[in-house]
Amino acid sequence: MIVCSCNVLSDGQVREALGGRSDRPSVGAIFRHMGCEPRCGRCARNISAIVDQHAAVPADHCSGAGECDNCRADELAA
Repeated sequence: MIVCSCNVLSDGQVREALGGRSDRPSVGAIFRHMGCEPRCGRCARNISAIVDQHAAVPADHCSGAGECDNCRADELAA
């Protein structure tokens, strides 16, 4: 699912950028890691929610590749 229309970033790309990180990076840090920057800012809340979901799972449980229930939350809710 596209979470940033301006940069055409998907939730999967954001989760991949988080990888095995155990810290909680800022939305800006995620953009910098991906080589882009926020434009309109409407995606910040969604990206922040993905970061929160990722941070809530122990690093040894989730690779950030969409394997755990937190990564698949949108898919499971449908």
